[in-house]
Amino acid sequence: MKMKTEEESMASLQSMANATWADDEERLLDEAYLKQQDKKYDNVNHPPHYNQAGIECLDAIAAATGDGFEHYLQGNILKYLWRYRYKNGIEDLKKAQFYLNKLIAAKENNNE
Repeated sequence: MKMKTEEESMASLQSMANATWADDEERLLDEAYLKQQDKKYDNVNHPPHYNQAGIECLDAIAAATGDGFEHYLQGNILKYLWRYRYKNGIEDLKKAQFYLNKLIAAKENNNE
């Protein structure tokens, strides 16, 4: 019985090590990509995990939602304002500001 507990412990440790390794690998790949692109890491305006194959997630959402994109932006503004005190503080306020700037730009483009 004791041997099984040790085996389970080893399996648990291996699982945690694999998860840590995967997180580290993802972070290193993101950093390498940014160095390759010669861009400063910007978790607010251009987080690398929202860019795949040169396509920004936000651009894909805009294309997919059409007229609903402004509502999507409004929802994100509310989300980041709602949680900033409890999660990421100033970073969430900057994200709300980012989406507000996108909404303003979208409204200005619609009025042209």
